[in-house]
Amino acid sequence: MVINGSGLGLRRGMLEEMSELSVQQVDFFEVAPENWIGLGGRFGKAFRALTERFPFACHGLSLSIGSSDPLDVEFVKAVKQFLNTHQIETYSEHLSYCSHNGHMYDLLPIPFTQKAIDHVVGRIHQVQDILQRPLILENVSTYAKFGDMSELAFTLEIVKRSGCKLLLDVNNVYVNSINHQYDSQAFIQSLPTSAIEYIHIAGHFDEADDLKVDTHGAPVKDDVWQLLKLAYEIHGVKPTLLERDFNFPSMDELLAEVNHIKALQEVEYA
Repeated sequence: MVINGSGLGLRRGMLEEMSELSVQQVDFFEVAPENWIGLGGRFGKAFRALTERFPFACHGLSLSIGSSDPLDVEFVKAVKQFLNTHQIETYSEHLSYCSHNGHMYDLLPIPFTQKAIDHVVGRIHQVQDILQRPLILENVSTYAKFGDMSELAFTLEIVKRSGCKLLLDVNNVYVNSINHQYDSQAFIQSLPTSAIEYIHIAGHFDEADDLKVDTHGAPVKDDVWQLLKLAYEIHGVKPTLLERDFNFPSMDELLAEVNHIKALQEVEYA
């Protein structure tokens, strides 16, 4: 099923509450396939019941597209089988790496260099050939910058050469614009509309005036809502997902943020 509208990240700790939601309240869910592949029992049964009712997107955590380690081909094949089993068309990952001689359980920044682009593009082609669908890559939050290119130039060349799609994380754009002192609006304006498959929005932590930390553990801040509105004005309304990974509020509070997305999507843009 194809995703549309406003969605919510499915978290196992809130599975019971989320299973009670209707398609009028949430248009789609998103999960990390690593957390559900091969899962049986009551969790597996509950998950299958949801995929039969709702469109789903998969947002992976361990592909490690920028790693120097060999691509884990068997893992990619397992993801493809999972997608096919649950009729999920949308598979996204992070434009980062999380392994070097084993998993490091963090999303680390790829150096913004031409050599890194060549490496990543080749690996994207491998993944897309196995999945038989476009790989969707998310711009990630970073706290250090390496290489001689801008994040924007690096991202644009990867999209152009690989044919991959983009998952535009609006909160990450905001966080990076503060941490690395660039224009968040210009970044969003410069992205190719046709490449943006869907959008993430989330909360962050204000460590300092010049340091923001992408936590997914707080409500979305006003500056980020304004960037989402700008993204719709420039690129049109795209499916948009609210991420919340811890410090879970009540379901009513989560749905209020989902409804805020819906309200922005219903505005008619010229």
